[in-house]
Amino acid sequence: LRFTCHLPKLIEVSGQKSSNNELFPNVDQEEEKIVVPKLYPNSHLFAKWGDGLSEKDQKEAQNLFQIYGYNVFLSNQLPLDRKLPDTRDKRCLTKTYPKDLPNISVVLIYINEALSIIKRAIRSIIIHTPQHLLREIILVDDCSTFNDLGKPLQDYIDQIHEERPGLIKKVRHRRQMGLSQSRNSGWEHATADVVAIFDAHIEAKEGWAEPLLARIKVDRTVVVSPVFDKVHYDDLLVERYAPYSHGFDWALWCMYEYFSPEWLKMEDESQPGKSPSVMGIFVADRGFLGEIGGLDGGMTVYGGENVELGIRVWLCGGSVEVVTCSKIAHIERAHKPYALDLNPAMRRNALRVADIWFDDYKRNVMIAWNIPLEDHGIDTGDVSTRRKLRDKLHCKPFKWFLDNVYPSLETWDNLLGYGVLKNTLFEKYCVDQGAIPGNIPILYKCHSQQPQLCYYNTDGEIIIGGIKAHKYNHNRCLVDPGSGSTPTLHDCQLAKLNELYMQWDFKQGQAIRNKATKRCLEVAQGENSYYKLIIQQCSGQSWRIENLITSF
Repeated sequence: LRFTCHLPKLIEVSGQKSSNNELFPNVDQEEEKIVVPKLYPNSHLFAKWGDGLSEKDQKEAQNLFQIYGYNVFLSNQLPLDRKLPDTRDKRCLTKTYPKDLPNISVVLIYINEALSIIKRAIRSIIIHTPQHLLREIILVDDCSTFNDLGKPLQDYIDQIHEERPGLIKKVRHRRQMGLSQSRNSGWEHATADVVAIFDAHIEAKEGWAEPLLARIKVDRTVVVSPVFDKVHYDDLLVERYAPYSHGFDWALWCMYEYFSPEWLKMEDESQPGKSPSVMGIFVADRGFLGEIGGLDGGMTVYGGENVELGIRVWLCGGSVEVVTCSKIAHIERAHKPYALDLNPAMRRNALRVADIWFDDYKRNVMIAWNIPLEDHGIDTGDVSTRRKLRDKLHCKPFKWFLDNVYPSLETWDNLLGYGVLKNTLFEKYCVDQGAIPGNIPILYKCHSQQPQLCYYNTDGEIIIGGIKAHKYNHNRCLVDPGSGSTPTLHDCQLAKLNELYMQWDFKQGQAIRNKATKRCLEVAQGENSYYKLIIQQCSGQSWRIENLITSF
């Protein structure tokens, strides 16, 4: 799952409360219902929020939503110290922690974040972190351009300093440097024993800090993450998320996954769980983070830096855990205003991580992004310093990570070719998975997106419509039904179990011939002059797959 790593909906927690526990109504709740037409019926903001807003307010709310990706109109009207629901497991509430915990620096990174969101993040950290543990809050501004993040924000900081002198530090970049370097800037300016690096669109929840600090006190080499409850971008209500491990696929998109079977057998949601990676909100011993190289400053804009850190921690002597008794509320934006298309930066960063850490498995990142193994033309920057760091720290090979930390990641060892699959007579058309739901592959104008990505392996299987990165997910394979002329797609594992005709002889530039039926996948002209895929007696048509892993 891409970008924000969505989970299935678990528990909806509704209702906003102020610090004195009184209900604080949303702005769309009025004593008398006034029918006002919705000006933006197709806007995600107004899908379930905003009934009764005046046209003027709708325009303001929509404009702010387009700028920020969440409901700033509503945020500006909510109290900074609003009371959030306690969504921790009940066993967390009875845990006790040492009095001599290490102190903490909390880093908030942002670019053009809404002022009320930043102020609420700061206030929540102050309220919910014991005063003797909170050494400082460091604001890292990655070259914001909005005026209210200048003097208005400074005025709020000055107000806080009347009660807590020097609590807040500001670091501002003169040019936009991206997430990874922003996190490094925060770490470099931190002075506490432990550093927490957060997005600025969060709210700390009651008891968030102590479980994390207690775990690091026991083992300074463990990098920990809280559980993120979801703050909806429209109504800003909080949805409870159950604790999950932080995984990723070969493109390095993050995703939530179940913890290990050993953790599940404990049937105790208050226990920390091992995780292959972190999502980008994490807490670490400040010294240990420096020893393993901080964050990779060569990463650009967005994406992959969190996965890189998790892999490096595991390979270089540490571990990663999700501490389930620690909860942070995190806004999941409807869109990221600073980068409308994240793919180019994400692809480049993923290749950089692969160049440094993945050894022979770096080819899987190229397969995942459907780029050739050689001469892909993507500049990943200078990786020599990071490779020297890997040697200096005597880090383990990536295969150790696959075997011991992330065994559910599929290694694709049997792939021979990948990419779009074309008949040599019809170069503008590609094999496509067809309509979903449905199991009839088609021939369609080439666009090289996931529905047209095909894979051929040593078992003679042709996978169509993308390939799964994890062993617990299933691919769909091309099958000759044995009768009739229409090819079909079936779950590969079920097709094998049911002994369907799913194995094909294929050599680059030659026919695709079923091993059992001896019939071929070919193209014929259908109704209305459309071309279609058919299974028939071989007539000499030939095919080419876009990228070869090994010649065949």
